[in-house]
Amino acid sequence: MSEQSTWQVTGMTCAHCAASVAEEISEIPGVEDVDVTVESGSVVVTSAAPLERAAVDAAVAEAGYTLV
Repeated sequence: MSEQSTWQVTGMTCAHCAASVAEEISEIPGVEDVDVTVESGSVVVTSAAPLERAAVDAAVAEAGYTLV
């Protein structure tokens, strides 16, 4: 069964920002889908198992943004 988690990211302003965040998060092992909403900064991640905040934080930082 898949897990769904919602995260808040600051600093995104456009579709390119969203794509960068989605790309980095999708590289976390077990991630199945990433849905980013730029306007609200919301990132919904579907994964095979619960994600550790540290892994999501590192991925978001790699994309150049900040996890709230």
